[in-house]
Amino acid sequence: MAFSIADITEARERIKPYVERTPLLRLKALDSFLGCEVYVKAECIQTTGSFKIRGVMNKLLSLSREELDRGIVCASTGNHGKAIAYATKLLGAKATVIIPEYTPVIKVDAIRAQGARILQCELEERYYIASEICEETGAILISPFDDDMVMAGQGTIGLEILEDCADIDAVVAPVSGGGLLGSLSVILKNAKPGIKTYGAEPVEIPRYTQSLAAGKPVTVDANLTVADALTTQTPGSRCFPLVQEYSDGVFDVEDNDILRAQKLLLREGKLLAEPSGCTGIAAVLTGQIPVKPTDKVCFVVSGGNEDLRTMVRLDEILI
Repeated sequence: MAFSIADITEARERIKPYVERTPLLRLKALDSFLGCEVYVKAECIQTTGSFKIRGVMNKLLSLSREELDRGIVCASTGNHGKAIAYATKLLGAKATVIIPEYTPVIKVDAIRAQGARILQCELEERYYIASEICEETGAILISPFDDDMVMAGQGTIGLEILEDCADIDAVVAPVSGGGLLGSLSVILKNAKPGIKTYGAEPVEIPRYTQSLAAGKPVTVDANLTVADALTTQTPGSRCFPLVQEYSDGVFDVEDNDILRAQKLLLREGKLLAEPSGCTGIAAVLTGQIPVKPTDKVCFVVSGGNEDLRTMVRLDEILI
């Protein structure tokens, strides 16, 4: 069955008791820097600190008690794992979270605090290890993006944006596997065909720009980036067609520009976000996404799980 608007509207009702309806903030102080009317969908203050809880709750609530009792496994770079750990504890299930060795301490500690089992490995190995555990134990694997129920939960962000600002002109979101951008584009384009939807990813892992250019999903190298939540090497097989059909493009941004965007959001917008959540702002800040001063542009700030010990690097960043 094809992914649809109905999936997203049903997800909204299902997850409503468990997630926050985050505010759409009008940040006028950023207008002169970005050249448009700036709105921010503040998923950085969402339950568990990122938008991931939306998709995770929708998926887990669709499982039977028998399936939950088999255990839940996920591969993550941190935010998905934190959402899984929180949600499984809430629902009385056990979780195993496989994360890269470099995952920020703030995310590792938060996952562990919820009682989940943690396994750390090389970035490229996490999906293989997760699948292997499920084969051996019968546990349920929950993808961070490549699952219709997960995408539907993430797409509820689009419904809220339209309710809070029906005349929004463009929405810009971070991209990794593509579940967020794909689901947002489906709901926004169907509700308002003239709206623009864009994605932004770190130039060190350009899986979407290369895949869109090739017309099919391709795998890129696993390079390090300050956007540690956006390190998936290959677009999701279910996500890619949605991004390809409905979005208006994905842009690559340099690490230094991501940090510029993070500092701008903190200094002028008074909002703390992790670097991954600032890639969309970076894409407009560098002039890659076309905007006009009268355009109402919404930036989905996807996560706020930033380790304050690493923010000293912003001292040397010039906006």
